[in-house]
Amino acid sequence: AAVGTAMPESLIPLIAFVTGGGVEQHQIGIGAIIGAPFMLSTLGFFISGMVVVLEARRRFDFPHLRVDERVIRRDFFFFLIGYSLGLSAALIENNILVYLIAVFLIVWYSLYVWLTLRFGAEIEHSTELSPLYFSRSKHNPRLRLVILQVIVGLALLITGANLFVENVGVISDILGVPPFILSLLIAPVATELPEKFNSVIWLIQGKDTLALGNITGAMVFQSVLLPSIGIMFTDWQIVAGSATPIVITYLSVGLVYSLLLLRKKLNCFTLLVGGLLYAVFVWVMLH
Repeated sequence: AAVGTAMPESLIPLIAFVTGGGVEQHQIGIGAIIGAPFMLSTLGFFISGMVVVLEARRRFDFPHLRVDERVIRRDFFFFLIGYSLGLSAALIENNILVYLIAVFLIVWYSLYVWLTLRFGAEIEHSTELSPLYFSRSKHNPRLRLVILQVIVGLALLITGANLFVENVGVISDILGVPPFILSLLIAPVATELPEKFNSVIWLIQGKDTLALGNITGAMVFQSVLLPSIGIMFTDWQIVAGSATPIVITYLSVGLVYSLLLLRKKLNCFTLLVGGLLYAVFVWVMLH
């Protein structure tokens, strides 16, 4: 679920890195990579916490979420190490060491996937798959229709990502805003948060581990695998204006992770802090 819903916003930095070698494309790609975990760990957490608050009457264990804390702790552990290594690579001048970090990040994510698949049977099952768009009347559509829908969907995603990369540069020139900041704000909101409303549905259904894992799993994917690609395809450097969203991401994740380690439970009010941190970010950007 996490990787599938992270695909649109993942294509934005990939397209920016692969198709453009200019500073503008580089900033758009970096902004999308840094913006995804930032948005998920602030607004994503906040929305999840708010859903639990609104569903308080239906939850006998309110304000706690019914999550498998081992799953969420694992996601945070892989995220923090991968995110930190990816950022540190921008500060290292030794190219060999930088490429070794990129390789390690790929291995690190592969290990994460292996552990997730190995222990995935222990968490609650997802809902049934929706019917295929190209064959809505059949529960078991033909393989060629499945492949056709995947190809069409991927083509639309790539086209959309290309249009995004091209137009962010134009809009940034018109508004006088750096491409990095615009990409940081627009890319995750336009592509990340709408898809994370799957988590809202799962929270309403009481599938809290699946709901929060959809967010934390996407954070791992965005912050571990994508930076490795950025390191290999670009002159990997953190651009001006990155410090605030990076620090806020660490604060939000660090708070939730620390309380989860100490209490072995997750409180919805802890997740609501993400909204406050996002407000701090907006205030800093405006001043």
